[in-house]
Amino acid sequence: MQMGCKSRTEGVNWPRGARYDPDSQREHALSRLSIILPAKNEAAALVDVLPRLRAAQPEAEIIVVDDGSTDDTRSVCAAAGVTCLSSPYSMGNGAAIKRGARAAKGEILVFMDGDGQHDPADIGRLLARLDTGFDMVVGARDWDSQAGVGRGAANTFYNWLATRITGHEVKDLTSGYRVVRADKFREFIHLLPNGFSYPTTSTMAFFRSAYGVAYDPIKAHKRVGQSHIKPIRDGLRFLLIIFKIATLYSPLKLFVPASFLFFVLGCANYAWTFLHEGRLTNMSTLMWSAAVIVFLIGLVSEQITALTYRRDA
Repeated sequence: MQMGCKSRTEGVNWPRGARYDPDSQREHALSRLSIILPAKNEAAALVDVLPRLRAAQPEAEIIVVDDGSTDDTRSVCAAAGVTCLSSPYSMGNGAAIKRGARAAKGEILVFMDGDGQHDPADIGRLLARLDTGFDMVVGARDWDSQAGVGRGAANTFYNWLATRITGHEVKDLTSGYRVVRADKFREFIHLLPNGFSYPTTSTMAFFRSAYGVAYDPIKAHKRVGQSHIKPIRDGLRFLLIIFKIATLYSPLKLFVPASFLFFVLGCANYAWTFLHEGRLTNMSTLMWSAAVIVFLIGLVSEQITALTYRRDA
């Protein structure tokens, strides 16, 4: 019998001649979900988050990745009856995501922050959107959910840049609340950084590999405790996201405009010096040489990027 719509049990292969058991099928559907929360000194938030998460998804596997916490994170996890993967020292948010993804047993992974910003009740809605044929569904925050005007403006710029480069609307490039298919996500674990920009990397990797990405609106709450993001230190790191967006998706979209800019500057300088001095200067030659070099670097980078996304790499 063929179902008329997709469900979370799609892909279950029942042995030939086996008796259909609705309870077994339901158990399979619920147990295939793993929820991963990276946490560093978030015990105060986890006390509230974990019971709500268990109530929202009672059959899901819940994994808290303790990123070198010095508070009561482990005892809070033990009291809540959830798995806690502890690190001897802090490795970074992205490293926690990678460790959790490797340990998870589910076919679908849910990533959410352990600081109380994300509402467990939104998981069901994100899963429903995933079941419509997507490989990743990201919880998109509105402006009121941004942590300050500066962060909101930066995220707006990242979204605009990513949209221009990929040709797909990107509503929240840096959101850490997302639902993904585990097999697809693990293809790109080696690309993920250990720091805070894992959402950017995974999103661009999915777009590059032609995996379906959707955005669903969420309301992010004020975090419990102090943020681990330092404005100056991590602000400089987030500037690298601008370059990472282009190089992860298509390096030529970054290098070709830069090459063209050098070429135009070289021509402008030659026109000025020819009109005023009647000669070609070294500066024009250097700019034209830079244009060629930057363009060739872009070509090489494009080939390296293509190899990076090979399925058998």
